[in-house]
Amino acid sequence: MQHAGRFAAGRVDALTADLHRRDTSPCEVATAIADATASRRTVRSRRVLRVMPKPTSQGDAAATAKLLVVLLAFAWGLNWIAAAYALREVSPWSLRVAGSAIGAATLFGAAIFTGHNMRVPRGEYIHVMVAGFFNVAGFQILSGFAQLSGATSRAIIITYSMPIWTTVLSRFVLGERLNAIGWFAFALCVFGVTVLLWPLFATGFPPFVFYSLGCALSWTIATVYIKWAKVTMEPLANAAWQLLFGLVFITAGTIVFEGHPHLWPLRNETILAVLFVGLFGVGLAHFLWWSIVGRLPTVTASLGSLLVPVIGVTASTIVLGERLTLPDIIGFAMIFAAAACVLLQPNVRHDEMPE
Repeated sequence: MQHAGRFAAGRVDALTADLHRRDTSPCEVATAIADATASRRTVRSRRVLRVMPKPTSQGDAAATAKLLVVLLAFAWGLNWIAAAYALREVSPWSLRVAGSAIGAATLFGAAIFTGHNMRVPRGEYIHVMVAGFFNVAGFQILSGFAQLSGATSRAIIITYSMPIWTTVLSRFVLGERLNAIGWFAFALCVFGVTVLLWPLFATGFPPFVFYSLGCALSWTIATVYIKWAKVTMEPLANAAWQLLFGLVFITAGTIVFEGHPHLWPLRNETILAVLFVGLFGVGLAHFLWWSIVGRLPTVTASLGSLLVPVIGVTASTIVLGERLTLPDIIGFAMIFAAAACVLLQPNVRHDEMPE
């Protein structure tokens, strides 16, 4: 700053000397010096404005993204509660037909309206179809039957072991290195599931265990398969087409096992629950997730994923009146810690759909 001041003073002295050599009047000399000083200040202020950041706009964008992550976690967490209400009157097949249809229409409509590229590259239809079978049809149907045959809170706890299974399967299918944290998370997850389920086996094999683990593994297979196939299409388009293909598989299963969806007559609360599942739990939630996840820091996106089971289990106890036993709490804490170990690793990005 002192150097810049000396340089500026030197320029003013040079200008003054030049004007005196031209035999300029004192008034004109003063005017010329004032103009030069004002011009110099204008240039300096422009330079400052160019290099200054815009903290307000950047801060607002970051705050908005974090708020959306929290809202998304509530949408996905409460989606389990809405499904539990709907399943009191409709079957898992009928619920998933309605929810997937509403969600697919919402997601495609929002994506097209906002100008996303929904084109599927040549040769990738089959990959998206396979992922849709596991990630949408398998996950949704198995989660529905898990809730029907057991407590929603326990189904959520077991289902959200899926990041750990994904890490392990990626080691064998994709050759991804499983570090010490990954192995620790896997051991913690297995121990947590054992603590949770061991008391339940006293009366036989609970069906919800099969459905919940199948739900987690179905999501895992789809996630690893998409990575293995190296799908290049836009993530939002990928999610939308998976949802559409999943709807086709769910509809086919409904026709085979039930003849047709049984969605009428329904009580008002059941209709509202189905609408919540389709609009918020499937359509708008996936649209917002894939619209903002690319702009989120890794930790923020991962914490959003971890919030879903916390909100789901908490809401199950408050809204559905389910009571957690000591093994439930210990098992949930261990599985949650295992998922946190996987998702919060530095320099590792996890932007898969938390469901």
